[in-house]
Amino acid sequence: MLAPAKINLYLHVSPPRPDGYHELDTLVAFSDYGDELSVAPSDDIELTIEGPFADRLTQDSTENMVLKAARALRHVFEQRHGETPGAAIRLIKNLPIASGIGGGSSDAAATLVEISKLWQLSLDDQELRAIGLQLGADVPACLYGQSAWLSGIGEIIEASPQLHRLPVVLVNPLEPVATADVYGRYDQLIQSDASLSGAERPSAFETPEILLDYLRDQRNDLEPAAKQITPSIDHLLKSLKRTRALLVRMSGSGGTCFGIYGGDGAARAAILDIQQRHPDWWVMATHLQTGIGRGVRS
Repeated sequence: MLAPAKINLYLHVSPPRPDGYHELDTLVAFSDYGDELSVAPSDDIELTIEGPFADRLTQDSTENMVLKAARALRHVFEQRHGETPGAAIRLIKNLPIASGIGGGSSDAAATLVEISKLWQLSLDDQELRAIGLQLGADVPACLYGQSAWLSGIGEIIEASPQLHRLPVVLVNPLEPVATADVYGRYDQLIQSDASLSGAERPSAFETPEILLDYLRDQRNDLEPAAKQITPSIDHLLKSLKRTRALLVRMSGSGGTCFGIYGGDGAARAAILDIQQRHPDWWVMATHLQTGIGRGVRS
């Protein structure tokens, strides 16, 4: 099962609430590239990690999102049946760690879907999302698995209009960026009287140009804070802007940034340019899913 990268096409963030959380307004889309996850019967919960970023991912059961998701479902099974099930989980980690494209959350969502089927738990979408929210604010959106507007702390999901399958280049400097650090710096930078600026939500994006014009009017509020913590993000954004990108922006809390292109040829040319200038960066060409698919549900 594909656990696709989640891209924040824009991200507006509120000042911190009294409980420390931030409310947000964002349009998320999923790519057709990501991690891969499969499960098989086993006597206990086992996790095997492969892929280019396997050595950077912890298998600590208190931190690893896949293991946390599996143990959450095992608790449900134990309550229902009084037995302790197992699963052999294989994760191919293709996405960088702590990179702002929801890799851990998407992996957790895929784990919830696959193991609930393996153990025949018959959980509906609402039940799965409730479990997912306990794991992290991004997990319900990854379970939803298609383009959507998110609000609240990310748990309020509203279907967006169908997007266009535009070429996207993802670039990451391979410097993990801690979400908590970015939000902490954001809190220092934001004006005390600021409020959440919610974007208009059109009923349709009839053409790619209309979608891009809409996105150009938005922003990622976390970008200034992330660039202060990880200066290479600014360099990365400038490198993308040198290519023929129609839109350049940071996703989530960083450090992955993306460029949207008018065609596959322009995207390939951008990759070659960036790889030649910065061979130490992670660069990947993909496409925006249109919003019809079901992401980790497919």
